[in-house]
Amino acid sequence: MRPENQSSVSEFILLGLPIQPEQQGIFFTLFLAMYLTTVLGNLLIILLIRLDSRLHTPMYFFLSHLAFTDVSFSSVTVPKMLIDMHTNLKSIPFVGCISQMFLFIFFTDLDSFLIASMAYDRYVAICHPLHYTIIMKEELCALLVAISWILSCANSLSHTLLLTRLSFCADSTIPHFFCDPDVLLKLSCSDIFLNKLVMFTVGVVVITLPFMCILVSYGYIGTTILRVPSAKGIRKALSTCGSHLSVVSLYYGAIFGQYLFPARSNSVDKDIIAAIMYTVVTPMLNPFIYSLRNRDMKEALGKLFRRTVAFSK
Repeated sequence: MRPENQSSVSEFILLGLPIQPEQQGIFFTLFLAMYLTTVLGNLLIILLIRLDSRLHTPMYFFLSHLAFTDVSFSSVTVPKMLIDMHTNLKSIPFVGCISQMFLFIFFTDLDSFLIASMAYDRYVAICHPLHYTIIMKEELCALLVAISWILSCANSLSHTLLLTRLSFCADSTIPHFFCDPDVLLKLSCSDIFLNKLVMFTVGVVVITLPFMCILVSYGYIGTTILRVPSAKGIRKALSTCGSHLSVVSLYYGAIFGQYLFPARSNSVDKDIIAAIMYTVVTPMLNPFIYSLRNRDMKEALGKLFRRTVAFSK
């Protein structure tokens, strides 16, 4: 790397959330409670799936990976945000900022690929129920997860390597609560055309391709349901797909709301609100969605609770 391409910035300053100083305590308590709920809720889902043999199916295999991703995704940004709110020490080292950006992109992409894999699983379960166990073998599930990890890592690494070649020799203030890739590009005093091109082309593929797979899967699911319009079949399909559709709506609703619709107010505030939705709110709600709308999860939770009570006696 040539010297002129190296960054002259040793650290960045995160401005955090656009809230008044007197509101810091309230929001700190709120986001701390939300983060703890996210961690405990998703870890509980992983524990239930591990302990209950009835949940050793492809759907719950993908769900356990999604729960792990949600914990990791939220942990990339929220703890730093909470520390900044509590101590008002808002600096982050250059290496720490780049690492945070890498992990943010990685877990964002991984979420997207896992949700698409779950949609394919629901498609096979409803449209080809007699061949479900033959198609959704353990090897295929592991392969889908492995491909999700590899593609997410490759995309995140490409953005990170391209960013490290830029110079940051001017303002080092980031108007966000984490090192957002788009904001970092705006702070660079180098040519960012290649970065923008890769961010747009690869980003569109990584986000829209899984989304299109989800739409196609549910298109076939809807067609299958309409062919057999029985009340029992519709209820079964809704109970099977309702939780996943809720997660899809939350995840892609926040992303598309940020990048596809123009802001009526301050664009920075809009981006921060959208980021809070998919880094804080969505990972917190996922455990509730899957536990409250899923009979198997509720039964596994009740079984664990009874076992815990019996053990404590």
